[in-house]
Amino acid sequence: MLSLKRNKRKFLRVDAHKMIKLGKGVKKKQRWHKPIGRQNKLRLGEKGNAQRPKVGWGSARVIRDLIFGVKAIRVENVGDLNNVSKGEGILIAKVGKKKRAEIIRCANERKIKILNRYKKVNDHDEVKEQ
Repeated sequence: MLSLKRNKRKFLRVDAHKMIKLGKGVKKKQRWHKPIGRQNKLRLGEKGNAQRPKVGWGSARVIRDLIFGVKAIRVENVGDLNNVSKGEGILIAKVGKKKRAEIIRCANERKIKILNRYKKVNDHDEVKEQ
């Protein structure tokens, strides 16, 4: 299997390091915005400025949609587990506690990898039963 996605730079907007509203110390606000302005150094591509996102930064097509190296299938109920083939993992949709516990139990029986299994109340119940 190909190695997973390479580390790529974090493309931040101009002056993101200066203001909190642009992302200084606030990860949620650290986003890319196209540089606009007549004499914007980043837009002009002058030396010493940050790099811009370009076509070459994308990952290989083979590994583009993989999560933890596995193709993800969205599952909303136990019946959807029948559509999962070997080598695929599941992402459990936004469902209730009972249905989520049932999906986790069936996936464990079929030895299907759950990609978004976070520590929740129903996960602890599953561990106690086994």
